[in-house]
Amino acid sequence: MEPSTQAFLKVKDIRDGVLILENNDIRGVLMVPSVNFALKSTEAQEAIIYGFQNFLNSLDFFCQIIIQSRNINITPYLENIRTFEERQTNELLKAQTSSYIEFIKELVKEEKIMTKNFYLIIPYSTIEGLGVKTAIKQSFFLKLFSRGKDLKRQINDEDFEKLRNQLWHRMEFLALGLKRCGLDAIPMTTSELIELLWAIHHPSEAEVGYSPEIAPELLE
Repeated sequence: MEPSTQAFLKVKDIRDGVLILENNDIRGVLMVPSVNFALKSTEAQEAIIYGFQNFLNSLDFFCQIIIQSRNINITPYLENIRTFEERQTNELLKAQTSSYIEFIKELVKEEKIMTKNFYLIIPYSTIEGLGVKTAIKQSFFLKLFSRGKDLKRQINDEDFEKLRNQLWHRMEFLALGLKRCGLDAIPMTTSELIELLWAIHHPSEAEVGYSPEIAPELLE
């Protein structure tokens, strides 16, 4: 029996747009759009470089930048075109739409069209938020009582909210710094984080439009 994806992850839970690791440290993720740097003027390029340099120098904590390259997923686009084809009453336009769909499918198959996604991972530890003594105590009891048991609720709601609020301040600080570089960073929701982790471990399915089933309460 093949192990599940969760066996390879250090993430034990996702709550309110926050990743909770096995040791109860948490992570937030900002999705950052790309910018066509090559098309900018020399002055604009220098301004972006200078702004990003100032952004990095302003950090007093570490963060991680992840660049993800993937074959573009055209399934939703093709489904919209097929819907248009089915509703088309003009037979000539219907035939042309069908030919267009086949053309796009062959184009993507022969010429790999890649898309790049940029993510900023922001950490916050239990030591920073709850103090060394509390963090050590939690770590001790986690190791002592968690073997073979569900770890999802080892962190209580009060501690989670405290950590999450501090993490959120960091994310807002980073988003503001990126805004000065002309980038609008967006915090990822719980459902988006689930889809991202799923897609990383199921790239072939994700590239053709499949996605995991997510409980309705996580979509709110």
